[in-house]
Amino acid sequence: MSEWLVLSIAMAAACAVVLTIVVINHRRIPEDDDPSETPDVIEYMTMMIGVVYAIVLGLAIAGVWEARSAAQETVRQEAQALHEISARAQVYPPAVRDRIRADVDAYVNYVVHDEFPYMSDHNELSDTGTELLEKVRRSVTDYQPANDFEGQAYQPLVDQVAVADDARGSRGQNAGATMPGVVWFGLVIGALVTVGLIFTLQIRRTGREVLLAGLFSALIAFLLFLIWDFDAPFGRGISATAAPFTDLFPQLMG
Repeated sequence: MSEWLVLSIAMAAACAVVLTIVVINHRRIPEDDDPSETPDVIEYMTMMIGVVYAIVLGLAIAGVWEARSAAQETVRQEAQALHEISARAQVYPPAVRDRIRADVDAYVNYVVHDEFPYMSDHNELSDTGTELLEKVRRSVTDYQPANDFEGQAYQPLVDQVAVADDARGSRGQNAGATMPGVVWFGLVIGALVTVGLIFTLQIRRTGREVLLAGLFSALIAFLLFLIWDFDAPFGRGISATAAPFTDLFPQLMG
């Protein structure tokens, strides 16, 4: 069964139960009942809906911000691992060391200048980047250490390649939107309901009330835009950047 169908059934059932109870209670009210003696439920409902929606908005913003921070951390881990590979290759013979560093530089240069824009447009990693990282792996693993000193450096280099590969995989998983569609449905419907309740409070169209209503609506729109902007860690304005690569490999950014 589709999650959307389950959601529709649950919402319809909840509305049906509430409306049924209201109708039954209304029929049981005596004719001499004075409604002015009972508290007005509108203000209470308005307040509670606003509180619930504020909690949902806060959780959504925290979730997408955490996803964005995690995406930036994977970029830092990948760049740091590649920097370690380039630095630790110093113990190898010049020809091997230069080949490893050249492959690392080629990969970093491609990631910064080509793959990040590709991720923004396609929400996935590129095949070329995968091939370049595999070339780095082969440069590291295919060399047979000639002595114990080189042998001690070999396994840490292999481990750093694995770290870079794992971080790259995480970067690919975070390339697209992270917020499920059903959550967006709830956020948009909640915004419409929350803003719509403004009109149940008898706004008298004074300058102050109209201004507050407009500011409140603008705030809801801004928060939804903020969630949308954070939702794609590599694809929109406030996104994860390639700064760790440019910081650790400044010679390639000229």
